[in-house]
Amino acid sequence: MNAQKAKTTPDKVRELQRRLYAAAKSQPTRKFHALYDKVYRDDILHRAWENVRANRGSSGIDRITIEDIEARGVEAFLEEIREELQQGRYRPTPLRRVFIPKSDGRKRGLGIPVLKDRVCQAAAKIVLEPVLEADFLPCSYGFRPKRNAIQALEAIRLTGNKGQSWVVDFDIKGAYDHIRHESIMQALARRVSDRRMLALIRGWLRCGVMEDGQFRSTTTGTPQGGVISPLLANLVFHNLDQALGRLRHTATFIRYADDGLVLTWSQRQARQALEIVESVITADGMQLNTEKTRIARLEEGIDFLGFHVRRQPSRLNRNRTYTYRWPSRKAEQAARTRIRKIMADPSVRWMSLPDLLREKVNPILRGWGNYFRYGNSAAQFDRMDRYVHRRAMIFENRKHQRRGRNRARGLTYDRLLRMGLHALRGTILPGAPDARRA
Repeated sequence: MNAQKAKTTPDKVRELQRRLYAAAKSQPTRKFHALYDKVYRDDILHRAWENVRANRGSSGIDRITIEDIEARGVEAFLEEIREELQQGRYRPTPLRRVFIPKSDGRKRGLGIPVLKDRVCQAAAKIVLEPVLEADFLPCSYGFRPKRNAIQALEAIRLTGNKGQSWVVDFDIKGAYDHIRHESIMQALARRVSDRRMLALIRGWLRCGVMEDGQFRSTTTGTPQGGVISPLLANLVFHNLDQALGRLRHTATFIRYADDGLVLTWSQRQARQALEIVESVITADGMQLNTEKTRIARLEEGIDFLGFHVRRQPSRLNRNRTYTYRWPSRKAEQAARTRIRKIMADPSVRWMSLPDLLREKVNPILRGWGNYFRYGNSAAQFDRMDRYVHRRAMIFENRKHQRRGRNRARGLTYDRLLRMGLHALRGTILPGAPDARRA
């Protein structure tokens, strides 16, 4: 069989992305003028569909679900999208506005596109991402290929260990809702001259939202919930990356989406960095949250991406200080609250304890533990294991209508392990020394 014919669709998509990235990387000033026709390529639309299906997600205002599309026929659905894009008939549908609770009691607004728009956005992201990625800087870790939050936290640890212990801990108020559309389009136009592609992006920015049955136009922002929103937000935040990158001899910037820290050698340098942050984000339509923005010492400790990061003396050698991280109090409390609500819910009282642990509790422990095991979390993991043990005893007492926690004294932690409970202790990965031993 011919090698070219043997290539699978994903291989062709990756090959296109590699070519686009290589061209953009080797020619920093090049503008790409022929991208739109690639968005409706059959292989890219199929890849986009697979990405959307894998992410699941809620339905848009038309209430059409992934299951509905699969029942009607995926091929016909993608062919309809291809024809609309190719013939210039495609028009985005307004987003469905929903609100999800935040840990501080407030609510975060999400804009949920219909499935057709999500597939189109995923296809455009496949084409645009390699072009824009060629320009993005190493200080950015959020929503980028082969980059994650743990890498950002490790960069903080290494920087702190070098002695940059003054921290600009800034918070942007409603970043995704207030980014200027013109900032997005101007940043995109630096690399893309394809008018149809630019019009496609502008259409998604201006499509509006439906909230409580009322249509509301969108004049700013790239609403969270859209497939392409993180890429467009990173494109604008790249302005901040570049501005702070000019202070590379005095400051280190580490950003994950709209969360960022600047580490410096002195308080004066920290104040200078904060002035730059405020100037750049204001120009792009955003504002600092003054209540949550501060300049602090790493020795005081800061919370970032769910971890508490602190520079402190080693327990093995009090003359040496290192940067450690472990789950923040808020992250630990949030996990406890989820576990308590599940195990105290009357609707699960009929379940046996082994089934409850395996089906309800273990998924929470695995997800929480897989994230926080990259750090110095032994003490917090031990506390969480003890907490689950206590909740299991309370569950058994309530199930069998016993009074007093000691009634379940025979329910030892080892017995819970034999029932299938996922243990957190002993799961920390090597790399950084455990804070309790150092």
